[in-house]
Amino acid sequence: MKTLFGLRGNRRLTAAATLVGAAAVTASLVAAVPAPVEQPVKEAANVSAALPALQPSLAIPAHEEVLLQGSTTGSYFWDDASGRQGDTGTPAIGAPMQQGLFASPSWPLGTEGYIFYKGKKAKFFIGDRGPGVPSDSGVMLDIDGKTFAELTGTTWNEDTLSVSGDEGHIPIQYVITKWGDGPGLRGEPVPFSSGAWRS
Repeated sequence: MKTLFGLRGNRRLTAAATLVGAAAVTASLVAAVPAPVEQPVKEAANVSAALPALQPSLAIPAHEEVLLQGSTTGSYFWDDASGRQGDTGTPAIGAPMQQGLFASPSWPLGTEGYIFYKGKKAKFFIGDRGPGVPSDSGVMLDIDGKTFAELTGTTWNEDTLSVSGDEGHIPIQYVITKWGDGPGLRGEPVPFSSGAWRS
């Protein structure tokens, strides 16, 4: 009888030791498995799906970093304080109106990057605010009129501050390479009505 109880006790000890050993092996295996890699958080809540890679001919210079890329609709403007064609005065950044000076409803003033349209590329910096009301409908970038004319293969009229042809809005891709340190919000553009340009 004593032997039977001794065997049962030994079985219990053996089973317990096996369970402890299995738990130790499982714990070491779990510890060896790498933790899931967290995906980087985008800088704005309304980030669109990733765009296909830009064509090599449209690549940005190697020394510049892509901080954000996306697509939107662009319009054109020219604010030279003349009061013509809806001109609202000199650009918000304090620099004179010039080619390459674009307006954003939300990006920080001084932000730099590139836009791409039908195989053409243009460098820009954000120097003004706009579009206003159109940004509520997805028109999130105002391109200076001279650049808009070059991208669309039309001509720029200095007298009327307008572009020849019928195109007033174009679909563009953008790449941000430097965030400005002026007022505004980093990340996907948001409408002027959001007030992000004051941030």
